[in-house]
Amino acid sequence: MVLFLPLVLPVLLQAGAAGPTSPASSPSSAPPPSASPETRVLGLDEAVKVALKHQPAVLQAQASTRASSGRADQARSGLLPQVTGTASYTRAHGPSVGVAGPATGSYDIFSVGANASQLIWDFGQTWDRTRAAERTVEAVKVNERTAELTVMLSVRRAYFQARAQKALIRVAEDTLANLERHMKQIQGFVTVGIRPEIDLAQAKSDLATERVVLINAQNGYRIGKAQLAVAMGTPGGDFEVSNEELAAIDAEEQPIDQLTKTALAARPELVALVRQSEAQELTIKGIKGAYGPTLGATAGISESGIALDSLANRWSVGAALSWPIFQGGLTNGQVREAEANLDVTRAQLEGQKLQVRLDVEQAALNIRAAKSEIQASNEALTNTKERLRLAEGRYEAGVGAIIELGDAQVAASNAAAQVVQAEFNLSLARAQLLTAMGRR
Repeated sequence: MVLFLPLVLPVLLQAGAAGPTSPASSPSSAPPPSASPETRVLGLDEAVKVALKHQPAVLQAQASTRASSGRADQARSGLLPQVTGTASYTRAHGPSVGVAGPATGSYDIFSVGANASQLIWDFGQTWDRTRAAERTVEAVKVNERTAELTVMLSVRRAYFQARAQKALIRVAEDTLANLERHMKQIQGFVTVGIRPEIDLAQAKSDLATERVVLINAQNGYRIGKAQLAVAMGTPGGDFEVSNEELAAIDAEEQPIDQLTKTALAARPELVALVRQSEAQELTIKGIKGAYGPTLGATAGISESGIALDSLANRWSVGAALSWPIFQGGLTNGQVREAEANLDVTRAQLEGQKLQVRLDVEQAALNIRAAKSEIQASNEALTNTKERLRLAEGRYEAGVGAIIELGDAQVAASNAAAQVVQAEFNLSLARAQLLTAMGRR
């Protein structure tokens, strides 16, 4: 499970006196700490929508699709007629053939015209490479979805972490209020001589320690919001995270084999690799076409002369056949390279299938573990609250020690933090399962 409490949890575990949360509310349902009425409350769905619109990773994937589409247009252009217009002016000196006047001198030459060519047949070189480029466009387009799923998982992780840090603030605030109440009570006992002064010193120390816990929790929440803003691609801005949870996934209780089967059919990475394999197969066919000849048709028309008002018309049509007899093994090398690239992609596809199964299995198992963890953590919280109540009663009756009361407070605070951790683990595991199954 991912631990999200690098600063707060160690302090909770070492604090000399930590108190329970309020029985009326769970840690994760706490309102935003110190939120002003003007502060924007950011929900999970809104955070995801903002990220899909502004995250550079998504924008980069979209730009890659446009670039790939442009390359496909370039490949397709070889199938269409090629027309070139020409115009030239030349100042020449020498014999002027066919021109009245001096046999030798300086004169102008004007020329305008157009040339056209059309590929007729090249044994599939251009056609197969065009189809390969189109398959590549499909693969890159699918990779856009991969980028979106990755960004959505990143946003959800950052959102749940910020939400958990906010819940820890309420845990620390409730603990601090409880400790302040205890200190006032202990101060009264010490004043009348019922309790030794060391109890008051211990209470003050515990109170100061808990203030450190609260400061760390507040700072962790600020850091969590900053990380969420970066994940959305919009750093800056003041907001509070809402208390939204990721609803249960309809398939999370299905057998892992069934989940894996669904994921293998939906994961965009697999679809992209399949399209890449098809593109490379077509590329190989196109390269092999270079073993054969290339046939094309040409046509041209021009007008030229030494004066613009007396240009002579010329035209031509023809066909050209070229056949590379020997190129030093160039085509053989290109075929071998393309076949090796195809083998690499096929191996990547098989490796990705294994990764998909691992992703699904880990997420599914994490969901089941987190559900059990939540149940156990809530039971522990209930028991530690009862333990604290009994310890408070024993201390007030004069039969309990300050150490017993402090231990009970530490146990209650740790149990509350564990509930927050368990809820975070469940939310994150569900987000991971959605990504593993290729679902938004």
